[in-house]
Amino acid sequence: MRTALSGVALLGAFAVSLVAVLTFSHPPVEMVATGNPGTGMQLNYVPAQVAQALAINQPPPALPLIDAGPPAKTVYKNVQVLGNVSTGAFTRLMVSMSNWVAPQQGCNYCHVAGNFADDSKYTKVIARRMLQMTIAVNTTYANHVGSVGVTCYTCHRGAPMPTQIWFTGVTPGSGTGLVETNMGKNLPAAAINNSSLPSDPFTPFLLNNEQIRDQGTTALPSGNRQSIKQTDWTYALMMHYSQALGVNCAFCHNSQAFSDWSESTPQRVTAFYAEAMLRDLNRNYMVPLTATFPVSQRGPTGDVAKINCATCHQGVYKPLFGAAMAAKFPPLLGVGATAAAATAPMPASDTTNATKN
Repeated sequence: MRTALSGVALLGAFAVSLVAVLTFSHPPVEMVATGNPGTGMQLNYVPAQVAQALAINQPPPALPLIDAGPPAKTVYKNVQVLGNVSTGAFTRLMVSMSNWVAPQQGCNYCHVAGNFADDSKYTKVIARRMLQMTIAVNTTYANHVGSVGVTCYTCHRGAPMPTQIWFTGVTPGSGTGLVETNMGKNLPAAAINNSSLPSDPFTPFLLNNEQIRDQGTTALPSGNRQSIKQTDWTYALMMHYSQALGVNCAFCHNSQAFSDWSESTPQRVTAFYAEAMLRDLNRNYMVPLTATFPVSQRGPTGDVAKINCATCHQGVYKPLFGAAMAAKFPPLLGVGATAAAATAPMPASDTTNATKN
């Protein structure tokens, strides 16, 4: 009996050691203080991981700036968004978009050879709407993207489909007591750092407008109806934030007063605006394109691919470490661009008004 117990103990110790070796960050770990000593206000970085992130988050070289010629709409047909942009700037942006999104396929990924005005390819319809979305981010959400902005490359990184996207998870069966719904828990997913938390925190918060805050603001639970289940979803979302930006909690929060906005870092406000931005983009740009995407590119429940923090950030605190690509392409900042394409899908209705964070 004692031998059997010893064997079980050894097996357990081996399993724990294996998990530690495969999942824990290996030293050295460097710490950057962001507050007073002894308060826990610090950011933790693993040099090897930083070097790896730096290598894969470099912007591609931009084509030489060209801004000459008549408006593109006077030379080309069916130019709905960039019609007032000069022919030179228009051509430069089209070539750049091809390099950013479909470098192997080239122009014919979106266009019909011999008739660039043709809209029969679904990829062209989507590209036009994504162009509008990019311009909207740069012109409407400066409170999040600042002067850095975004381009198609920010998300696509040379691939027709961005790698960091999400679909709504399959809703597990519901029940009561011991057989109640598991909310997608204990289904390790990369988006939540392979934790046991709910694997889809994005549908409630980045598509719907559920309340993220779970901690009460008074000593007694006066009216705070947030449950442990809802708290699990919030923690899953926070786990995603941390992983998507390559930071720990103290990047946004004060380690001694997580819920207190007055003691939080400025980055928390930036993240707050990101939540509103992502809901807008997912509802009003992505979801209306569901029927445009082929079934093979939709999720298990038939929904369209959607955006979260990792779509742009891809593991670093600023996409491409803050490289200002958009500034080199004035049309993406709204210069000469039409506010909305004539064939823009109808926006999704928004029945909620305020972000509850």
